[in-house]
Amino acid sequence: MDTPDQILHDVMDTARARALEATLGQAPGLSTGAALPPFFHQIYFWEPRPPEALGRDGHPKVGGLIPDMGLPRRMWAGGRLEFLTPLRAGQPAARRTFREKAVQKQGRTGPLGFVTLRHEIWQDDTCCLREWQDLVYREDPGDGPKPTPPQARQDEDTYETAGFNSTTLFRYSALTFNGHRIHYDEEYSRTVEGYDGLVVHGPLLAQLLMLMAERRLGQLRSFAFRATSPLMHHETAQLCWKNDGICWVRGPDGRQCMEAQAG
Repeated sequence: MDTPDQILHDVMDTARARALEATLGQAPGLSTGAALPPFFHQIYFWEPRPPEALGRDGHPKVGGLIPDMGLPRRMWAGGRLEFLTPLRAGQPAARRTFREKAVQKQGRTGPLGFVTLRHEIWQDDTCCLREWQDLVYREDPGDGPKPTPPQARQDEDTYETAGFNSTTLFRYSALTFNGHRIHYDEEYSRTVEGYDGLVVHGPLLAQLLMLMAERRLGQLRSFAFRATSPLMHHETAQLCWKNDGICWVRGPDGRQCMEAQAG
């Protein structure tokens, strides 16, 4: 068996899961011992660091599990999950993390750093979930034109509308202990990282797509997603669904913000 690069423990607090239900607009109803909805594990396994151990963006400084590649901007580019057996609220769990990749390449807009982490979450000596998390690091934005985002497909079988505001983003940041300032500090997001507002968390979009997929497919076995364009907090998105399990997030101007496959 591979030796993990990191092991974290958590009691999977039921109250925190109920707070996420409320943040997502649901009536809090989870009880201790109940199966957690897919992707709710994102609100657990915090890594609290003191202020001096944080970078300018509010994230923990790189080094150690994630090597320092000299690139200041961090983005969650996507991931994939295998749901083996449900995680249970209020039950102790361990997350074993393995760094599978850390490479630097030259992209169209400059150097890029790619990091892939594999997480395994265990309860009662059983591996309940495997997750591959893809992170991208890049330079600060230049003065040139921004890349043209991809256009989303228009052939969905159905879609749901999702709106966001700064309160929702703040609450999701708090529940995931995500200090990245692009989600709650609009001045930083605009002036330092070059966005048009607060950025909706990629994992929050993935969470909404997973819940939509679960409503249509029942208990999920797998889910893979890729972020393709940021969505701002002042924008209304369409969560689009094809009956073959393909789903995506479409921005108000028709751009594709995320694509995914549920199974």
